[in-house]
Amino acid sequence: MSIRDLFKKRIPMHTRAIWALGFMMLAAGDGNPKSGSTVSPPAGGDRSSLARPMLTAHNEVRAREHLPPLKWSDQLAVYAQQWGNTLLARRKFYHRPDPPYGENLFMIKNGRVKPGDVVADWASESRNYSYRSNKCRGMCAHYTQLVWRSTQRVGCAVARGGGNEVWVCYYDPRGNVIGRKPY
Repeated sequence: MSIRDLFKKRIPMHTRAIWALGFMMLAAGDGNPKSGSTVSPPAGGDRSSLARPMLTAHNEVRAREHLPPLKWSDQLAVYAQQWGNTLLARRKFYHRPDPPYGENLFMIKNGRVKPGDVVADWASESRNYSYRSNKCRGMCAHYTQLVWRSTQRVGCAVARGGGNEVWVCYYDPRGNVIGRKPY
């Protein structure tokens, strides 16, 4: 399917935008079509199928700390999809350099996970975080971003290809400000 074909079909605009972005990235040389990696839309074919379970999982974690719920951002989800597609195409896993938002990443090779599993993995880092001292023993930055009180919006995406998945969430405003407690 070409980009032109996408616009002829009755596919929701946000889904067309994600697929078009993936095609443009591959055409620009960010991916290697011969590697077997493909750019896929989120689970179910559009972000709306991902939005509800990701938002619910995030807000369940936040509710345990009596924090206000997050709202879904399609803008952040598109930004997340772009980065997920880039990482998958490059076969790399690292944080986007200087993003304007908070960022959580998750990757699984040769498998599939559900949105709740991804958020539960990040939330499991709570055992490494001491609120009293505001310090981590090991990794806890995914958890503290999840529960950052001033964060209001989240947008997430998953890129799939070659049996792998790269999950990306962006948070606005960003959290993890050094020296400040998350809540």
